[in-house]
Amino acid sequence: MVTFRDLLRSARDSICEVDVDVGASLLDQGHVLLDVREPDEYEQGAIPGSIHISRGTLETVIESRITDRDTPIVVLCAGGTRSAFAAQTLGQLGYTDVTSMAGGFNGWKDAGKPWGTPRTLGTASRNRYQRHLLLPEVGEEGQLALLDAKILLLGAGGLGSPAALYLAAAGVGTLGIVDMDVVDESNLQRQVIHRLDRVGERKVDSAKAAIEALNPDVTVVTHHTRLAADNVMDIIAGYDVIVDGADNFPSRYLLNDASVKAGIPVVHGSIFRFEGQVSVFDPRHGPTYRDMLPEAPPPEFAPSCAEAGVIGVLPGIIGSLQALEAIKLVLGIGEPMIGRLLVFDALDLVFREFKLNVNPNNEVTWENRDRVEVVELDGLCLPALRST
Repeated sequence: MVTFRDLLRSARDSICEVDVDVGASLLDQGHVLLDVREPDEYEQGAIPGSIHISRGTLETVIESRITDRDTPIVVLCAGGTRSAFAAQTLGQLGYTDVTSMAGGFNGWKDAGKPWGTPRTLGTASRNRYQRHLLLPEVGEEGQLALLDAKILLLGAGGLGSPAALYLAAAGVGTLGIVDMDVVDESNLQRQVIHRLDRVGERKVDSAKAAIEALNPDVTVVTHHTRLAADNVMDIIAGYDVIVDGADNFPSRYLLNDASVKAGIPVVHGSIFRFEGQVSVFDPRHGPTYRDMLPEAPPPEFAPSCAEAGVIGVLPGIIGSLQALEAIKLVLGIGEPMIGRLLVFDALDLVFREFKLNVNPNNEVTWENRDRVEVVELDGLCLPALRST
């Protein structure tokens, strides 16, 4: 009969095992530290820079957290037993350079080496964001990043409503909302963040009430004002991502120029009747709104939703896609829509994608940011740049 000691001996015979001092030296050389203790153990203390994957989920999670199987890894547990079994498992999964640290975290502390109490989610947050925590691409680290994130929504209307609700539900810690309008009964056909009993209220206040009722983790910063040249830089300062739900071209160009100057990515969305568009304009890494549309079309070719109408569910689809792109940017996962334009035809239920290129004639660029002057653009979408 095989005993636990037999299994442990077999595991240790098949792996490389080092003491705490040698383990510390390997970490100094660039080895990745993998902590396989349980969450409650990890919360009580951990080595800075470690990757935490509990032993019970190692096989299902490791391939998404450490994708290169040639990555040098030092495995740590409390005393060196679970790390030995984990190292053996990693070898079976094809990881080529795995070392178990004998003595584990307890030995590390006893040796007087540096450790600290990591920031972790509380019990209530773990329950609320459980489905996120199950995703290897998000996990606890990603959820903490969302809680630290600051996203600004330009508009609390058709696009801003679903975007705000889903970003709040996802646990984005700070949501800023810019809108100077009040809730009208005609808004309720598509602006799902508002309610009938809030007709006549400022949209930013109505949106704030809905968000706070949905998720008290979220801090809502309201800007009941028109976005203008004299306030745009102050409003967008400090935000990680901007979700553009503007319904007019001057605001879009104004936002573009300010975001280029500040280096903040913008998740663009627009809707018209049965068609919607989504893209990501990151001035540091790809084309911007001015690259896609150097000049605004004449008003007769670009009527507003108030003039042309819009099917109510369409902004829900486009706004949700904008929220998804914003979350991807915060987490650094997937392929954001940088350099790509997604066009949705609701009548035929067809998505089409187009490539966007940098316009060599566009001077409002990240490289020229010190020369860009943010000016009012009503009726004039030409950029303003200082002479060099």
